[in-house]
Amino acid sequence: MHAYIFPGQGAQFSGMGLDIYEKYPIAQAIFEQANTILDFSITDIMFEGTDVQLKETKVTQPAIFIHSVALAKTLGENFKPEMVAGHSLGEFSALVANGVLSFEDGLILVSQRALAMQKACEIQPSAMAAVLGLEDAIVENICKETGGIVVAANYNCPGQLVISGEIEAINKACITLTEAGARRAIVLPVGGAFHSPLMEPAREELAAAIEDTIFNEPSCPIYQNVTANAVHNANDIKKNLISQLTAPVRWTQTMQQMIADGTTEFTEVGPGKVLQGLLRKIDRSVTANGATLNEIL
Repeated sequence: MHAYIFPGQGAQFSGMGLDIYEKYPIAQAIFEQANTILDFSITDIMFEGTDVQLKETKVTQPAIFIHSVALAKTLGENFKPEMVAGHSLGEFSALVANGVLSFEDGLILVSQRALAMQKACEIQPSAMAAVLGLEDAIVENICKETGGIVVAANYNCPGQLVISGEIEAINKACITLTEAGARRAIVLPVGGAFHSPLMEPAREELAAAIEDTIFNEPSCPIYQNVTANAVHNANDIKKNLISQLTAPVRWTQTMQQMIADGTTEFTEVGPGKVLQGLLRKIDRSVTANGATLNEIL
């Protein structure tokens, strides 16, 4: 079976999407529609912006979503997903890909999500840190034993878990994790504690918007971050999407479940190759590639 996977925040780069914008009228139409919906020229930032501009949450999330959807559209009849999944933000791209959301509704939700997360970060200064070289259970236990709010946030692949929480708690946990044998425990350059209880204000704000948006029944299962299992029902998809902001991204478990359910080939659709790299660390027996411009010409 063939699954399509969609990247999340961190995959952005200056010049993203310009190649398909120049080559494919359908991609150009999507980019221009995005500018109209957002009421500013996000394509100017995507194509020519600095790394600093691209790292702004209000820009990053819509930019990656737009790029991913436009790239999927360029695949035309070749795009026939049997399963989909997306890493954090990428879950919205996956939901457009399997027909649950329209592009317009998806972009509006992604923009609202980005702004809500940014506001939550401003309310409570917070951080995330990548922990390399330790078993998940050890990291989880150290988080529990550390004072303050610090939780496991992104289960990216075996030996790579991102933690999220209050700045002081993150710093304390990093020291303990290093003492426990972590190869590295480094604070990440992100805006705040995504996928932690500190995102509760953003979850409440996004919940209202999601509830007011039409979700269609999916054309194929989506494996969602919160459960790491196949979801077929539109109402269940809504609930999981709302929970995602304060719950961990179970990416390792998601990939393992998709493979157990019959996926042998994964195609990453969006900027970068982050998910392909993670997948090779999760299970080398499956094929992982990217829907790059060279492959679709």
